[in-house]
Amino acid sequence: MREPRVKAEFWVQMALRRGTAAGRPGVLVRRGDPDAGGVLLVLRAGTGLSVLSQIRAADGTSAWLRATGPDGVTEAAADAYIARQISADPDLWVVEFEAPDLLPPFEAKII
Repeated sequence: MREPRVKAEFWVQMALRRGTAAGRPGVLVRRGDPDAGGVLLVLRAGTGLSVLSQIRAADGTSAWLRATGPDGVTEAAADAYIARQISADPDLWVVEFEAPDLLPPFEAKII
């Protein structure tokens, strides 16, 4: 069963507040479509960066895909991935968090 969709701008604001509350500050890197834009999360750790892409799991629930792989990548590699995604979908939001364990500051299903 599909979950109801929340407007992208509202979701991003919620994620940034949760990050602050969890001691994992975040910053809005790029504003996308306020209603229906997708979201990319950039997780920054000492070992590199990881980019998570918002997807729907097979059961229709929200999930995140480790788009740059299971390990941290360089900033250049993360930036190149983000640029490719934005060229394909200019409505994307990009949010970056400090994440020493390369996990988002909120409960998330990661695939």
